[in-house]
Amino acid sequence: MATKKTQAPAEPKTGQKQANVAPATEFDPSGAPVQTVADVDPSHPAVDDNPRANTTEEQNRIDFNDPTISGQEAVEKSLKQQGK
Repeated sequence: MATKKTQAPAEPKTGQKQANVAPATEFDPSGAPVQTVADVDPSHPAVDDNPRANTTEEQNRIDFNDPTISGQEAVEKSLKQQGK
């Protein structure tokens, strides 16, 4: 299922500035784009700057981010690699 982006207006509304966020040029292993936004404070409580804190190796072992296979196939592949 494709999602169509909403077309941005040619000019921002009065009193608003056009966003100037550079496109990502690299990606994390999770597939998330690496984009730095200057006015985001990673220490702010609403920002999760370390989403894998307090997790175990087991919780992080299976990678479900392969869009070419189903979640079940990802689990089966991971378990097979672990020899289970």
